[in-house]
Amino acid sequence: MAELGSKGVTAGKIASNVQKKLTRAQEKVLQKLGKADETKDEQFEQCVQNFNKQLSEGTRLQKDLRTYLASVKAMHEASKKLTECLQEVYEPDWPGRDDTNKIAENNDLLWTDFHQKLVDQALLTMDTYLGQFPDIKSRIAKRGRKLVDYDSARHHFEALQTAKKKDETKIAKAEEELVKAQKVFEEMNVDLQEELPSLWNSRVGFYVNTFQSIAGLEENFHKEMSKLNQNLHDVLLGLDKQYSGNAFPVKAQPSDSTPAKANKSPSPPPDGSPITSPETKTVNHELEPSTLEAPGASIPKSPSQPAEAAHAGAEAAGSEAAAGAEADSGSSSLPAVVVETFPATVNGTVEGGASSERADMPPGFLFKVQAMHDYTATDSDELQLKAGDVVLVIPFENPEEQDEGWLMGVKESDWIQHKELDQCRGVFPENFTERVQ
Repeated sequence: MAELGSKGVTAGKIASNVQKKLTRAQEKVLQKLGKADETKDEQFEQCVQNFNKQLSEGTRLQKDLRTYLASVKAMHEASKKLTECLQEVYEPDWPGRDDTNKIAENNDLLWTDFHQKLVDQALLTMDTYLGQFPDIKSRIAKRGRKLVDYDSARHHFEALQTAKKKDETKIAKAEEELVKAQKVFEEMNVDLQEELPSLWNSRVGFYVNTFQSIAGLEENFHKEMSKLNQNLHDVLLGLDKQYSGNAFPVKAQPSDSTPAKANKSPSPPPDGSPITSPETKTVNHELEPSTLEAPGASIPKSPSQPAEAAHAGAEAAGSEAAAGAEADSGSSSLPAVVVETFPATVNGTVEGGASSERADMPPGFLFKVQAMHDYTATDSDELQLKAGDVVLVIPFENPEEQDEGWLMGVKESDWIQHKELDQCRGVFPENFTERVQ
């Protein structure tokens, strides 16, 4: 016979296999129709059911274990990101910086070791356990085919024996085929009858070892992680104790129901200088005699109450002038004092003057200040300042909205460029600036 293919499969072999498949198919049809009996082995069928159940449980366990390992890896990455964030925000002058870096390194090593041991002691063991199922499953299927062959040979032999016209040659050949089919089937059947119960019983020890390994690894991992967490807790506790006496106020963001700038407190400047406000500044209101006598004398006023102080000073000067006139009329021993009032000034700057410089300033311009430190705005109505910025101070539209230590103004550069108050003005902490005019 000619060989077909590289494996030397002969045409006769192919024909024999085809014939076997046809014979098995016919035998199964007859058995289903009840026209041929089927050899039954209930004990073996129970072993097959247990095998299928064990395979299903093992496959699910393997899948869930892989999911668990993926979660461990994800937690490792998340923990690593968290510790990296801690390292970034931990400022160099804070105590325990080296300790936090070491804790972060140990944290990373602990996660890596935990994951690798789970792979070695659980997942690889799981893969080995499941690796034996495919071969046994194949042998169970083959046993089933050999059982059909045995039943088919048995039925053929019985049919020849009960035939009216007996052919001894065919009967002898059929008997030979029956004995051969029975031998092949029984050899496979015996082996599986021994292996399947043993495999079924092995599941208990395997499950025990697997979950004991996982539990033991988790226990050690969490113990070591607990130590690292305690160390980190102690480091942060030391940081808290060192800085507990220092005040680092954080301004809350106003909500829709809270009035803007309510109870606003200015931030301390970076150099630690004390916070000052217009209300806490004091001005000496005593009028020296030289002031009254000098032409163009000005009446000092408090920065927080410019209009009221100027008005009060003018009234006081007028009262003293009237008193001097009365004294002159009653006694010639007292010289007459003539007081001439001028517009109020602050540090030599005329308030409300009509000079050419003021004509170029925003409405209500009071004076200029220069930022001594950077200030980062935290609200939309605040000015963002850089050291060196010049700000033109203007009054609040509603004086009741002014908070202690805060001024309203527009940066000089913005005013020169836009000449628009609504878009450029904002509030800023006075103690971040120094008056220049």
